[in-house]
Amino acid sequence: MEYVYAALLLNSAGKEINEETLSKVVEATGSEADEAKIKSLTTALEDIDIEEAVKKQAIAQAAPAKQETSEEPEEEEEEDEEEEEEVSEEEAAEGLGALFE
Repeated sequence: MEYVYAALLLNSAGKEINEETLSKVVEATGSEADEAKIKSLTTALEDIDIEEAVKKQAIAQAAPAKQETSEEPEEEEEEDEEEEEEVSEEEAAEGLGALFE
């Protein structure tokens, strides 16, 4: 994952993403650079516009947030049902008390 972060950092700085620059960024963090992973990442990123990919991901993450808000009324309904059950239990307890009077 640190290799992807390094690529994003280089992209945001306007630097070219290649094996040498990725190695320098990873090594600057105190980690040892894995040349196979770096070569694999640079090959995978050759035809990808990182800015466009980040924008698409931001849009994709915004969609589930809307779904989460739609779930809230269901939770409120469940709480209402629990309150109704509590009330009915209290009423039942009052009814039982009347038997012993």
